[in-house]
Amino acid sequence: MCYRDGVRPVSLTIAGSDPSGGAGLQADLAVFAAFGVHGTSVATALTVQDTRAVRAVAPVAADVVRAQLDAVLGDFDVRAAKTGMLHREEVVIAVAERLQGERGLALVVDPVVAASDGSALLDAPGIEAVRSLLVPIATVLTPNLREAELLVGRPVRDAVEMRAAARALVERGARAALVKGGHLAGDAVDVFYDGREFRELTAPRIGGGTVHGTGCAMSAAIAAQLAAGRELPEAIAEAKRFVTRAIDGATAIGRGARILDLRR
Repeated sequence: MCYRDGVRPVSLTIAGSDPSGGAGLQADLAVFAAFGVHGTSVATALTVQDTRAVRAVAPVAADVVRAQLDAVLGDFDVRAAKTGMLHREEVVIAVAERLQGERGLALVVDPVVAASDGSALLDAPGIEAVRSLLVPIATVLTPNLREAELLVGRPVRDAVEMRAAARALVERGARAALVKGGHLAGDAVDVFYDGREFRELTAPRIGGGTVHGTGCAMSAAIAAQLAAGRELPEAIAEAKRFVTRAIDGATAIGRGARILDLRR
């Protein structure tokens, strides 16, 4: 990769730790590396999970999250960041307050509310804090159908409702929204809206069973490319291609969901 100004770009993941390596900040760092971007990380929670289930969550105190942010942002020229699992309202507030003043920082908000097995990963006050504090400062939001429903307060069950949700999120302050339709039947269709036009990104559905960490990989791939100076629509299109290939190459390394192939 040719770096802008000859400097290797830096991206940041603000997310929970997944000891299986299939999702969370571990997967995000693997995606950053695949795109040739230096990855930094801020841990928001420590999960006890494998490829089968989330068994426990140990929170990281909000002041420790804030201190991690200060350390990374005070040392590196971070050009893009992504948020994943934030777990609690006070962490959402700490992250939003710290990032608000970062000029020139592209922010990808993946509003993680639950794990693949249904385990809750964000409390109800935290969802409201994402809605009121992170949505207005997001460069792009990347909710799945359930997350979009929680953020806009109405059902999101098909392409028409996905468009309505994307528009509503932009009207609430986000620069753009990508509503992911991976849980719908048929091809995997995502809806992108940037306040000017809608785009649908379609890929054939790949069988083979449950795959772990697709949402993390998508948002991390977008953040990596924004850090490298790519424009948002192109970053999203390439992230879609990257995740589709990663799903196609996913393997059953553990005893549960397959793990994405995060190489390029």
